[in-house]
Amino acid sequence: MEKARRKERDGDQNSSDAKLYLEENVLERKLPDADLKMLVDLPAGLDYNEWLASHTLALFEHVNLVYGTISEFCTTSGCADMTGPGNRTYLWFDEKGKKTKVAAPQYIDYVMTFTQKTVSDESIFPTKYANEFPSSFESIARKILRLLFHVIAHLYAVHFQEIALLGLHSHLNLTFAHLTALHKRFNLIESKETDVLRDLEIALRLSDDNVSVNYDSNSGTTSTISDDRLPSSSIIDGDATMLPICTQPEFATQPTADQSTIRGAGGGCSSDMT
Repeated sequence: MEKARRKERDGDQNSSDAKLYLEENVLERKLPDADLKMLVDLPAGLDYNEWLASHTLALFEHVNLVYGTISEFCTTSGCADMTGPGNRTYLWFDEKGKKTKVAAPQYIDYVMTFTQKTVSDESIFPTKYANEFPSSFESIARKILRLLFHVIAHLYAVHFQEIALLGLHSHLNLTFAHLTALHKRFNLIESKETDVLRDLEIALRLSDDNVSVNYDSNSGTTSTISDDRLPSSSIIDGDATMLPICTQPEFATQPTADQSTIRGAGGGCSSDMT
């Protein structure tokens, strides 16, 4: 009976608690705006690829650690699809190039697998003296950051309740703030990807827009109010006609390690969207 209740809670969470992360008492990130700007600004004399690589590695570790704390709640039955806010669904290409849905745990396993193999590849993320970054490095980093954003979006949409109960919401918010600041500084992720968490971006004051977010937990609606106090329409568009798709790594067809410690190996990723 308890398992049935848990499954029902897992299955309903994306709709009922989709905006829990906008509640005032969980809007913490514990890092001032000025520090966020300093965190991502490229220091004078430092190579851009080196700077981007260091931030990509840090974000990968933080996203992986946060997901690991709640991985037991992300099951194939409770998370049959890889979803984000606003009914966004993320798809993979299978080995034959066919678009397909996979359960969130498998999708995230693919993400972590692909990322770990990529950052461990000396020809892509060089660590030895005289080794250089490939000319395609920025596009590879963009793919990794986009995939990590998908994981963050799933955590907010489906598992934020567990994260808040564990007291890790400020850590997740800071990770999201870090990724957002980096993306905005160097224009790394397309807006059609990041729009699903636009309301959180505003609520955490990560946006230049002079607006604030009001979230009604009773009705589940979100609205924005500008400095002149004129109400506006909902930020999030639930129409997910543009679905990010990545190529499934051939070697990750089976679950690899325990999700709390996964550091798998990965393959390529397509930027095609439908």
